[in-house]
Amino acid sequence: MNTPYPFTAIVGQDDLRLALLLNAVSPNIGGVLARGEKGTAKSTTVRALSTLLPELEVVADCRFACDPGAPDPGCPDGPHRAGKSVRRRPSSMVELPVGASEDRLIGALDIERALAEGVKTFEPGLLASANRGILYVDEVNLLHDHLIDVLLDAAAMGASYVEREGVSVRHAARFLLVGTMNPEEGELRPQLLDRFGLTVEVTASREPGQRVEVVRRRLAYDDDPDGFATRWADEEAAVRARIVAARELLPSVRLGDGALRQIAATCAAFEVDGMRADIVMARTATALAAWAGRTDVLAEDVRQAALLALPHRRRRNPFDAPGLDEDKLDETLEEFGGQDGDGGGDDDPDPGPDGPGGPGGQPEPDDAPQGDGDTAARPEAGEGGEPQPSGGGAGEQSPVRAAEPFRTKVLSVPGLGEGAAGRRSRARTEHGRTTGARRPKGALTKLHLAATVRAAAPHQRARGRSGPGLVVRRDDLRQASREGREGNLVLFVVDASGSMAARQRMSAVKGAVLSLLLDAYQRRDKVGLVTFRGSAADVALPPTSSVDAAAVRLESLPTGGRTPLAAGLLRAHEVLRVERLRDPARRALVVVVTDGRATGGPEPVALAGRAARLFAAEGTASVVVDCESGPVRLGLAGQLAGELGGTAVTLDELRADSIAGLVKDVQGNRRAA
Repeated sequence: MNTPYPFTAIVGQDDLRLALLLNAVSPNIGGVLARGEKGTAKSTTVRALSTLLPELEVVADCRFACDPGAPDPGCPDGPHRAGKSVRRRPSSMVELPVGASEDRLIGALDIERALAEGVKTFEPGLLASANRGILYVDEVNLLHDHLIDVLLDAAAMGASYVEREGVSVRHAARFLLVGTMNPEEGELRPQLLDRFGLTVEVTASREPGQRVEVVRRRLAYDDDPDGFATRWADEEAAVRARIVAARELLPSVRLGDGALRQIAATCAAFEVDGMRADIVMARTATALAAWAGRTDVLAEDVRQAALLALPHRRRRNPFDAPGLDEDKLDETLEEFGGQDGDGGGDDDPDPGPDGPGGPGGQPEPDDAPQGDGDTAARPEAGEGGEPQPSGGGAGEQSPVRAAEPFRTKVLSVPGLGEGAAGRRSRARTEHGRTTGARRPKGALTKLHLAATVRAAAPHQRARGRSGPGLVVRRDDLRQASREGREGNLVLFVVDASGSMAARQRMSAVKGAVLSLLLDAYQRRDKVGLVTFRGSAADVALPPTSSVDAAAVRLESLPTGGRTPLAAGLLRAHEVLRVERLRDPARRALVVVVTDGRATGGPEPVALAGRAARLFAAEGTASVVVDCESGPVRLGLAGQLAGELGGTAVTLDELRADSIAGLVKDVQGNRRAA
């Protein structure tokens, strides 16, 4: 087993280390979510925590790590009677892979043996292995939503329930839940963010001296892991002893009425939803007091608890950045402070020597890249009869703010896919309504009971059935075929040329794309952004799960120049070709946002038509958002939609409440091949 990096040797990351230690003291806080850029030691810090947790006494031969002093009465390996042998072992550190199945997480019941032999056999999953330890999920934002729901439910209840066709198993699942994620790869939805007790933003230090020390220590560890760990053994032992002492002190910590009023007032002032934030803040403030060796919760504990528990709970939509106004926090604490003996002041709690804490001073993350930086080509005066924006003939116009987003119609890919679980297009999935039955190709996961009985019934006499029970063989078992929804790749191809540059129109266009991005976020899609203007097309954002990044690129999108429609379509076609190699099961939906004009170069209209027919030949689902305005309309976007084999909708028709009746299918007017 590799020697883990010492927890106390980690440079910086004070907030993350403090949040982890508070959960080690009081697991009821509800876990930690660490958000941050890549290469910031998030995973290293989490793995290092496992070496600090005290050893456990467990019932020997119990796969669920039951406590000999208080064994789980419903343990599948029980009952554990007094006097059974006991063993000591380190606290477990279990990692959940992103691609894990539900059975790998919660465990699997052998339905085949249950039906064929009448034996209830349960194979424990990762939740059982993590009981009384740490469950770590790296890239938690890439985990399927239904797995996150199962995970968070088990963490909240302290138990896991496995049910398959009337056979059920329950076992204890109490663990410290830790997740890490890079927001650039996609966000967790607010409902799931709220289920994590504490959230910490992690960034790399911009201080050269600290960065030098990080490199120096890492190189020393890589050269001699055991020797490096030995040099930090005393500091590790001190923190380990402090965790034990804080756990013992925790029941004696008093949370007075004054501190409770500060907690309630703070949550109300920041308009967080529900009461979970109040409860998490109370538990965190109590753990902070125990960690500091005190029996009373002070205002400084409440302040630190708010900084850890509230920022991620203030998001109302995926484009809101998490954060907390510290001036407003201090004003609220001062207004409701000084009562019931709770101390004032807003210094950070001192976690003592050898522990995390001290000055925060985390630097702000770098701003996201803005736009593509290219200089725009010279625009055509009065291109396509459209009035050009003012600017004395300058090609590039300054970016315009997007109009308010709205609820859009559902755009879906026709047919039945087999992509990752989502909420957009029909697909064969592990979860959803049952549509049929088939013979299992591998291990049976979802039994179709009626089909199994029908398969076994004709053979009962030949099998010598004599009693009321049904004689079932493995060949009789049938797997349920289920249909649900999948997430798609929604690739936006946005016209940013001079013909679109009228500020009011571009504001409406950006508002429409922002609305579609919000819809893609809610339906668990990947998104990409291709823009075209001047003489070329650019991939402003390669396919990603982060709609936040797409929104940033869209907001800074400049406009001006000719309309190289063919170049935009060809660039989008290439993006899809590469993405099919990476993720062949994920089907694409191309959304072209344009007025349909094509200018620049020889035969621009004919070139655009040939490029569009590439999508139609491959059966790629597409929709054209027609941005043409004014009393006289040429209908060019509709012609483009015909070439693509898709449909065209106007900006008004894109709204969910614009037309009563049936929603258009994006392939409703597909041409025959």
